[in-house]
Amino acid sequence: MTTSSLIDKTDVLTSATDKAGVKDNVAFEKLCEDHNHRMLAMRDAMDVLGGKWRLPIVAILSFKGKMRFTEILRSVHGIGAKMLSKELQDLEANRLLTRTVKQTKPITVEYEITEYGKTLIALITEIVNWGMIHREKIMHGEPAEK
Repeated sequence: MTTSSLIDKTDVLTSATDKAGVKDNVAFEKLCEDHNHRMLAMRDAMDVLGGKWRLPIVAILSFKGKMRFTEILRSVHGIGAKMLSKELQDLEANRLLTRTVKQTKPITVEYEITEYGKTLIALITEIVNWGMIHREKIMHGEPAEK
């Protein structure tokens, strides 16, 4: 779906209602189709990035650059070696990082964020900013906004 084919929901709702207040089924279905498409895209993103460890792994690699397994293990607090190994495999399968085996004694394995993985840096930055604001609100006991 291209940007030009995305529809503004307010335009659809306005055009979906005729002068008598009856919804135009075609426009309403288009709104639902767009909503479903966006929800599927969000679900896809959450499948790739969801969970407790994936974003922190991508974040640490984006902040620090190339890292060895044990460096990542020490940097992502609370994760176990087996879980880290699984998450790194999943992130590599989704092309967000690369795994390079160096023929040294002993063998060294380095992980690095890919160019595609770097597209997540803005998202990670926004999540970090939101988290800092949220933490401040919660710590200072600010009431929920209406």
